Amino acid sequence: MAACGRVQLPLLFVALSALICSTEGAKSQGGVNDNVADTGEIIKSGGAALQDGRLAAASQPRRGGGVGGGGGGGGGWRLSEEQACREDITRLCPKHSWSNNLAVLECLQDRKEDTEISADCNHLLWNYKLNLTKDPKFESVAVEVCKSSISEIKECAAEERGKGYLVSCLVDHRVNITEYQCSQYITKMTSIIFSNYRFICGFMEKCMDDINTLRCGSVNIGEKDLHSQGEVVACLEKGLVSEVEEQPGHYTIREECKKAIMRVAELSSDDFHLDRHLYFACRDDRERFCENTAAGEGRVYKCLFNHKFEDTMSGKCREALSTRQKLIAQDYKVSYSLAKACKQDLRKYRCSVDTTLPRAREAKLSYLLLCLESAVHRGRTVSGECQGEMLDYRRMLMEDYSLSPEIVLHCRGEIDTHCSGLHHKGRTLHCLMRVSRDKGIMDNMCQKALQTLIQETDPGADYRIDRALNEACESVIQTACKHIRSGDPMILSCLMEHLYTDKMVEDCEHRLLELQYFISRDWKLDPILYRKCQNDAARICHAHAWNETSEFMPPGAVFSCLYRHAYRTEEQGRRDSSEPQSDGLLSRDCKTEVQRILHQRALDVKLDPDLQRRCMTDLGKWCSEKTEPGQELECLQDHLEDLGSECRDVVGNLTELESEDIQIEALLIRACEPVIQSHCHEVADNQIDTGDLMECLILNKHQKEMNEKCAVGVTHFQLIQMKDFRFSYKFKMACKEDVLKLCPNIKKKVDVVICLSTTVRNDTLQEVKDQRVSMKCRRQLRVEELEMSEDIRLDPDLYESCRQDIKDHCQNVLFGNAQVIECLKESKKHLTQRCHQKIFKLQENEMIDPELDFQLMRVCKQMIRRFCSESDSKNMLQCLKQNKNSELMDPKCKQMITKRQITQNTDYRLNPVLRKACKADIPKFCQPILNKAKDDNELEGQVISCLKLKYADQRLSPDCEDQIRVILQESALDYRLDPQLQMQCTEEIPRLCAEEVAAQEQTGQVEECLKVNLLKIKHEGCKKEVLNILKESKADIFVDPVLHTACALDIKHQCAAIPPGRGRQMSCLMEALQDKRVRLQPECKKRLQDRIDMWSYAAKVAPAEGFGDLATQVLSSPAKSYILTMMGMCVVLLFLMGLLCGRITKRVTQELKDRKLGDRCTVNGLFSQARNRKDYTPLDQSY
Repeated sequence: MAACGRVQLPLLFVALSALICSTEGAKSQGGVNDNVADTGEIIKSGGAALQDGRLAAASQPRRGGGVGGGGGGGGGWRLSEEQACREDITRLCPKHSWSNNLAVLECLQDRKEDTEISADCNHLLWNYKLNLTKDPKFESVAVEVCKSSISEIKECAAEERGKGYLVSCLVDHRVNITEYQCSQYITKMTSIIFSNYRFICGFMEKCMDDINTLRCGSVNIGEKDLHSQGEVVACLEKGLVSEVEEQPGHYTIREECKKAIMRVAELSSDDFHLDRHLYFACRDDRERFCENTAAGEGRVYKCLFNHKFEDTMSGKCREALSTRQKLIAQDYKVSYSLAKACKQDLRKYRCSVDTTLPRAREAKLSYLLLCLESAVHRGRTVSGECQGEMLDYRRMLMEDYSLSPEIVLHCRGEIDTHCSGLHHKGRTLHCLMRVSRDKGIMDNMCQKALQTLIQETDPGADYRIDRALNEACESVIQTACKHIRSGDPMILSCLMEHLYTDKMVEDCEHRLLELQYFISRDWKLDPILYRKCQNDAARICHAHAWNETSEFMPPGAVFSCLYRHAYRTEEQGRRDSSEPQSDGLLSRDCKTEVQRILHQRALDVKLDPDLQRRCMTDLGKWCSEKTEPGQELECLQDHLEDLGSECRDVVGNLTELESEDIQIEALLIRACEPVIQSHCHEVADNQIDTGDLMECLILNKHQKEMNEKCAVGVTHFQLIQMKDFRFSYKFKMACKEDVLKLCPNIKKKVDVVICLSTTVRNDTLQEVKDQRVSMKCRRQLRVEELEMSEDIRLDPDLYESCRQDIKDHCQNVLFGNAQVIECLKESKKHLTQRCHQKIFKLQENEMIDPELDFQLMRVCKQMIRRFCSESDSKNMLQCLKQNKNSELMDPKCKQMITKRQITQNTDYRLNPVLRKACKADIPKFCQPILNKAKDDNELEGQVISCLKLKYADQRLSPDCEDQIRVILQESALDYRLDPQLQMQCTEEIPRLCAEEVAAQEQTGQVEECLKVNLLKIKHEGCKKEVLNILKESKADIFVDPVLHTACALDIKHQCAAIPPGRGRQMSCLMEALQDKRVRLQPECKKRLQDRIDMWSYAAKVAPAEGFGDLATQVLSSPAKSYILTMMGMCVVLLFLMGLLCGRITKRVTQELKDRKLGDRCTVNGLFSQARNRKDYTPLDQSY
């Protein structure tokens, strides 16, 4: 039985509504009229209670009529005929309403504020309404008028009659009444009861103490306008709101009064006339904004809600509307339209039977929204009417933060400090979002309240819910997202895609990032992500249902889990797409969606809750000045080694993901769009990146389509990759096992590359059958080496060693294209010792492997394709040198080849072919030079000069001789290829051969000039070098390009059968010159004669310094046959002369011997005679 305490509304009213419900003849409705008590008696009994006896007398009824007289006939009792109210009715109410008591009553109740009625009329009206609500006899009217409706509503049919419960039940179920007359009857009667709180059964008793405490008004008659005491209810409602918001000094209303207040609000939800305070406050605004909106079913309320923040909306109406909205937030049934539209869905999805929650929690609008939104997101069917109502109230909550008590309570300080004066149109909420996002100083409870509100309103499902965002982004949506239907969740995704583009406007950008900041902290707030990943999230990440939260799960944890599994490596369980779904892998749709969102959120580190939480300190320490889009993450990557361990890990993981899917770097991809479309579109179209796109961008970094932003972004990523080999996805995947085996404990990419490259080189030199580095790693290692050669910064050791030199010598040179490296090479003589050694080592590696010479490969790219497409990469430079003088050779490439030749000739170690060919000759003939050499320092061509001299002496091994011949031929054409000549003749060349140098013909004219001006050369070192050139030219005519050119025809005719080398063709020409029968070309004859004169002079200026040197000169001379013949003839002549002289000498000697013998005999005879004499003395005694 619907007791008065239960429904909070007793027998509200019984009126003379039979006449309202009847047609024109009252007599034909006699049955109804018979059941109506004599109105005069009712008025009389009511008047007895009045102190003014005049009303009682004036209220005597006339016979034969009913009280209401609503319909027409009859002479029933009428308010308009009562003396107490006749004047007021005549003045205020239209004449056609005078015959209808209820119409008169409505007219007087709804009068304008500036009009007054007499006190007597007030009392009469009050007693009239009071008696209508007290007499149970009027229940019979309801039974008659609402007969069919009662039979349809089982609850009302079962009510006990005679106690007023039936009318109360009809009011409770009036939303289900379809009978027009019954509906009109109930509506009219409801307007009577809501004009005075004392007419509501039990309301006065239950709320009297609260009314007195809150000073909401008096219950004594006469102290207020007795038929407009809805102000008291409004005062209690404000007190209830104040209590919920825990405003300072709030009063706690008793629980039974709270229920009464909410019940009154609920019963007045269909017609705004029933909320007397709101009706009077918004009467003019209703006429202004909702003139054409029919009353009933909450339509006027909704219309006024929609115009709440219009500039012309009155303040008192806006306040009254806010109070009602706050009551709706506390109990959704206070909204007639919402309760009616969603009644079946609430029952269907059991949104009101959660026994684990208190009843007050279930009634809250937020609970209803979360429950039904959960059903929608799970793919369940919710009626369109209900979804429309939900949309309206979600928008309402987003527009006005004060409707959310938790926001008001927990964010009061933040609002006062940062967001005062921004109440309208959701601006306060967005201000709070901005404070949370940008300043990071928000109270945890406020942050949680904001997050809860975003979940309740779910603006991710429909951007229109967020009015501030909708207004700010309207122009962007109309241009960039016009292909998407209004309200589609993809609108937010579209806006994120155009973030930081020309189509985006600043205000939209701010509102969008503020909202996305909170959406990114709860994966469920992206409806597309939730729909596609809810099963994966529950299976892999232990995610909760849509309307459930966990205090133990950090913000963004589920999405972090999803994207980690979206980019799983082979070691972590990646499977072939053809294999069954693994427990650790995401579905295809979910993975695609995760990648889409990750690409969008990577634009701002604040959209990555995990990163922001762990890197808050480091962001403030290192990146406080980095405010442009994308700069914060770049800054963290730049300072990776300086970050705290937690921040370093999360930044490292994100960078590792970027290496696999560079499209995460959305700003970079946008900047690189032209080059991607021209050169990398096939790679970019692949759903799985695996590092291919970045590799393509690096390879095409210097194409004409490449703009500065793209080049800078690609280079930055390359620099970041140097910090850890794992940041290069393809390199990591190809070489991970090799690194663990061969280079353990090495982390930096450049060190890993050096380690693996050294291993490969050693295995190659030692001709190891099974190389230790795998083939796939060797291939990728090659790619990494080539990429590193492009920018000196990609070789941190070299960059640090040469940092000061770059500042001193290459300050204005741009990085990239190996320009700084090229500048250092050209300034090599002026570099510091450390940098010089590094550059020398770099050049040595480039000469061994020309593909690492970025400038050479870039400048000569087309020529390599033309001339060396089939050449091995190690022989690329050798091939280019061989085709250097081709007519088809590009001048720029030719110039670059010459630079490399000059470099090679400065030191034999920079010429790997020569080094290998002369491996035995160099220590044999040039050891003194090697003894003086220093590691990683050029020998300035000394060893090569040494080998040249031995070549002239014809003492080199065949392989070495071939290589020296090539060097001699090349340097004879271009003096710059002879470092010793260039160094010794620095002053002489400009002085004597300025014109030849300026011509830059590289045909040997400078060397010819020096030869011709040999006598004018003052510098001894230069003169010696020129003499060496002359000496070398005797050995081979190819070494003397001028002579070779002049005598080309003669060589072809006279010496065609003679192979070149070892001076053979030169000797042939000399013999032809001496042979009078042979006629040489005049130019050739002249040049040969000049050479003979030069050689003669050279012989005089530089005589042989020993027999060995003399023998070498003779043997190397073109006239060596003649010289040797003459020398032979001299020897024979000397031999013959020796024989002749020998015979003559022998005859004379014999004669002398004979003469001496004769003389000796004579002397002996004389000695004998002397001995025989007495005075003999021996000769030896006299000496």
